[in-house]
Amino acid sequence: MTPTWTDQTAPDLEDFARLARAALEALPEPFRSLAGDVVLRIDDFADDETLAALDIEDPFELSGLYHGVDIGRREGLGPAPEASRIFLYRRPILDEWCERGDVGLYEIISHVLVHEIGHHFGLDDDAIHHIEDSAD
Repeated sequence: MTPTWTDQTAPDLEDFARLARAALEALPEPFRSLAGDVVLRIDDFADDETLAALDIEDPFELSGLYHGVDIGRREGLGPAPEASRIFLYRRPILDEWCERGDVGLYEIISHVLVHEIGHHFGLDDDAIHHIEDSAD
């Protein structure tokens, strides 16, 4: 069953993390297994250092970020030198949810998560957008 958020208030970080974990667990195999070593982190916004490194002025423009060595650049399929991390930024995602109004919060979280997992698999933004456009 797909989780939904029906409360009239925005979920806090803990509830948001619960929705994100459910989205990760709902991935089909083999994607779920290949993403299994990724650490999922929920923050309200990206920190100033991250925004500066990406040349982003408005923190609402960044809803997710992959940080790590993608599995295509690792020695075999072994573990990365440090844990790969996916950051989901709660406030930008909530903002999109409110602005769109035509899609559920879980679906937006899942979409951002899958996009960042694409980076974990070694895909760049252009390739991910091409796959997304082909699926529509």
